[in-house]
Amino acid sequence: MAAPRAHPAPRPLALVTGASSGIGEALTHCFARAGHDLVLVARSVDKLQALAAKLKAQYQVAALVMPADLASLEAAQRLARSLKRRKKIPDVLVNCAGVLEQRPFVHMRAADHQAMIDLNISALTAMLSHFLPMMLARGSGRVLNVASIAAFQPVPSLATYAASKAYVLSLTESLSEELKDSGVSITALCPGITATQMLSHATQANQQLGKLPHFLIGDVHEVARQGFEACMAGDVICVPGVINRAAMLASRSTPKWLLRRVGGLLARATS
Repeated sequence: MAAPRAHPAPRPLALVTGASSGIGEALTHCFARAGHDLVLVARSVDKLQALAAKLKAQYQVAALVMPADLASLEAAQRLARSLKRRKKIPDVLVNCAGVLEQRPFVHMRAADHQAMIDLNISALTAMLSHFLPMMLARGSGRVLNVASIAAFQPVPSLATYAASKAYVLSLTESLSEELKDSGVSITALCPGITATQMLSHATQANQQLGKLPHFLIGDVHEVARQGFEACMAGDVICVPGVINRAAMLASRSTPKWLLRRVGGLLARATS
């Protein structure tokens, strides 16, 4: 009598927000290449469906498209409920959805500031509050929060954005201690200026950004690779690029008044 055929072990599942472009899209390739099935979250259905087809064809993984506007108050809760009903609890949560505006604070509408806060802070916090308890109940999981090098210092003309990313970094560092020995790790990816659609839009609004030296602009695939590896290793902070790491270390040892002065000079030079 033939032995019953063993079922293959299920692949780990990674949920990626902001998956339709930029660092988020690059991260989906990292996880798919490593054998993860994907849950793809962003607003654009068409882009997500095209990405899902590409991931399936290239890596033979499953990719579930779940379009959502995470700035909406109930979006994270709806995602969590839907995945729980499907018995698809993510092994990895990647919070990459975010928005950037590069202008003086007073030249922006109150709605622009609120939009950044809603997506960069409130949506990320809601995703953590709904998915972390599931991971803790299972006793395993990894989280990758995409912050920014801007989280380490004040950045005039990016005031609200930098403040929102400082929140992400602080929250990640605090949770890394709360989650110690729980089986769940959390990582903050803090890239510098990266060649993404977000940078292209910022450059259209401010032509001076197009004059930045090429060595200051990171490759999106390399940034994603380093973030993926840091997440899987359980590192708390990942700052891709030698120059960015030097800037981060300098910012943590430099007096705040000097950081403000240097930031002001750079902001005026690119305005």
